[in-house]
Amino acid sequence: MTQLKSFELPIGTQLAYLAEGGANIIYRIVPAIHQTLPPDYRGKLLRLRKDTPAGVSYQEIARNFDKTIRPLFKPEELVDQELVYLPKGLTQQCNEQLRAAELTEQRPKQRRGIYLSLTEPFGLLVTDMTSFGNPGTDLAELKPKWLLQSPSAPTGVRRCRTCALRDMKNQDARRVGAAAARSFCPLDLVSDKFEHVLRAAKFVKGYKDYTRLARVLYRNPTLLKLLAHQRNLKDVGLYGPSPFSKDKSLAMTLRDCTMFIKMPRNEKGRVEIRLGDLDLKTAAGGKAQYWLDLEHRLISEGWYMGANSHTRTCDCALQSPRGQPPPSM
Repeated sequence: MTQLKSFELPIGTQLAYLAEGGANIIYRIVPAIHQTLPPDYRGKLLRLRKDTPAGVSYQEIARNFDKTIRPLFKPEELVDQELVYLPKGLTQQCNEQLRAAELTEQRPKQRRGIYLSLTEPFGLLVTDMTSFGNPGTDLAELKPKWLLQSPSAPTGVRRCRTCALRDMKNQDARRVGAAAARSFCPLDLVSDKFEHVLRAAKFVKGYKDYTRLARVLYRNPTLLKLLAHQRNLKDVGLYGPSPFSKDKSLAMTLRDCTMFIKMPRNEKGRVEIRLGDLDLKTAAGGKAQYWLDLEHRLISEGWYMGANSHTRTCDCALQSPRGQPPPSM
């Protein structure tokens, strides 16, 4: 169970903005000159919650992580998170910095106007999976997504769930003049043929040695464990329990996590692989209906069949000449 502790920053320590998403901001903990961080904070980043209508308290997030996610993986396979009390005034100070960053055009435009929650008493210390401070290490990052086909996909399909959705989003992007995206087929990631994994590795951003990355990913125990959990929680798509159930929430969470891979440039060094973005997804706020509507659209508009694809080449394992069948449910 997560142990609560007070977050006591040494005098002179600062938080440096690193990145943000729709619900959280990540900070690097920077010690004062000639000081070192206390052991509890080394190799950690601080995650703070934004003030959003659908925001879930960090206590609930930590509780779900401990009860639902931790039992599924080894500690070294997860981007860990530890609930900590925040010192008084910290979030106000960070919000002032965010407003100042907006005035100097340093905060991303799409994130402006939303700030940290002043009623959230906790932060989360999370494993630092960046290569900051370690010039001999590179970071690869990917989303394994649906490693199995959706059980409600029609028979005879030519796209897996992820590739069908990508085709659909690419058409929506073209309508507004945006660029289309290409990426790997998740079915290739868990193939028992190395050349298929290599094909997928070429689409992974952040790391250029595709052959070495493919060797790391090929039959990787953490990736195969994620596949097994997705297979166990197979009642997704149009089937299974209510979208508001914990099983459905967990099933969708495991299909939208991120795999972080720290690759030492010295090939004899230890590769570190962890799964993150594992906050238990909630079906509230219209998310349940969105999941159902999305699956209905993929089926009714023929995206699973590849009928509307405008791409010259298809990267999906189901339409390639490789003959790679999808993993069975």
